[in-house]
Amino acid sequence: MKLDDKERLAYRVGALLYTPAFQAGIAEKMKNRSFPYLTSMAFCLEDSICDEALGKAEAELRKTLFAISESIIEQLPLLFVRIRTPEHLTHVHQFLGEAAKILTGYILPKFDPSNAYAYAETVEKLNRDAGRPIYVMPILESRPLADIETRTAALRSIREVLDSIHKYVLNVRVGGNDFSNLYGLRRGVHQNIYQIGVIRDILMDIINVFAADYVVSGPVWEYFGDDPSAPWADGLRAELALDRLNGFTGKTAIHPCQLPVIYESMQVSQADYDDAMNILGWKPVISGVAKSADGSRMNEVKCHRKWARRIAALAEAYGIRDEQMKTENAGSTQRK
Repeated sequence: MKLDDKERLAYRVGALLYTPAFQAGIAEKMKNRSFPYLTSMAFCLEDSICDEALGKAEAELRKTLFAISESIIEQLPLLFVRIRTPEHLTHVHQFLGEAAKILTGYILPKFDPSNAYAYAETVEKLNRDAGRPIYVMPILESRPLADIETRTAALRSIREVLDSIHKYVLNVRVGGNDFSNLYGLRRGVHQNIYQIGVIRDILMDIINVFAADYVVSGPVWEYFGDDPSAPWADGLRAELALDRLNGFTGKTAIHPCQLPVIYESMQVSQADYDDAMNILGWKPVISGVAKSADGSRMNEVKCHRKWARRIAALAEAYGIRDEQMKTENAGSTQRK
């Protein structure tokens, strides 16, 4: 199966690790491979930075990007900057100058009908001037998308705008905590976002509108720790399984310890991979239905082709899951 560059990048985002833009030493940590399983990183200039410190954070970010570009780093992760507004996007890109050349693109927070057209115009201008693709990832997280009275119209409006710049939209992201905050809600470590009914409904409507034609990334999991067998990790794995089932691909990470858990969830099973390859290589014969490679389920070429393409893209980016090792690790954990 042939993937275009944008499709490869969309699936390579995987676990997007957030860090405040003023964070020093990132280049050295990348060089020393201090972040195992890091596939993408976001330097935040929005919520994590006080207004009074924004200028200093922008200056530190420019230093960081230059340091990264000057370091010898194997397999550089996809790098993004989370800006504040369409006007801020223009300012930051100009301010970074040559340092912006190693960026994959920008993250557009609180993307809704009030700013969508301004964002789209800015993105188109940046791409015209840059001579290379500058990708964006809008975040859907504001009240017009949560309120049931405005949600449908808002989502349709956003979809129309994103379709106009489709070739530059790498992911559509969702702000699970932002939506929860509107209602004063928060999931516990033994719960998942889909158990909060009002938030589940918002997320499902977003999937309904966007997932057929865009990669939609799952909401952040706010728990972390040192022990990968502790409740924080079990809860993350459980929510990742529900993310996949409901159409989300990848997840925002707030701590490096979450990266290997998310990375593993992006890997595909051998059975899924075998079936995907069979479906994508289907010969034009009379029957469009056949048993799976292991004989356990039915494959239907017309119904499962989009699924197969997604599995193939994930396998190319993350590989095939070692089910035997996973079983052995689970058994070891149970014996402790």
